[in-house]
Amino acid sequence: MHHNIRTTKAQQFIDITNKVANDVINSNIRDGIAVIYVPHTTAGVTINENADPDVVRDMIYALDKTYPVYGEYLHFEGNSHAHIKASLMGSSCTVIIQDGKLLLGTWQGIYFCEFDGPRNREFYVKIIGE
Repeated sequence: MHHNIRTTKAQQFIDITNKVANDVINSNIRDGIAVIYVPHTTAGVTINENADPDVVRDMIYALDKTYPVYGEYLHFEGNSHAHIKASLMGSSCTVIIQDGKLLLGTWQGIYFCEFDGPRNREFYVKIIGE
């Protein structure tokens, strides 16, 4: 399934768990996997806590501290930090589907990670049954 997403900040994490969960429901797959894929070089996807918004803020803060927006980068577009952060997050993640639901921990959510926004972005979800 294809999803469009509009980011509104230069760097932000957007919780996409419900979109992926709805894809699983609509697939009628009871057991299998869901693969979430982001086809961008300055955005990624990750799984982390979705109960406390400070976790996302702290993650962006820590990434910026380690890979600041401005540095001695050579890439002419000026977004090397975004490429590095996207590679660290990764372009895909896989979640087990069990009994028709995503098998996520109590506090886990799936996040689209923007590092070079705001932009119109997209991500894909592939549901594979056993």
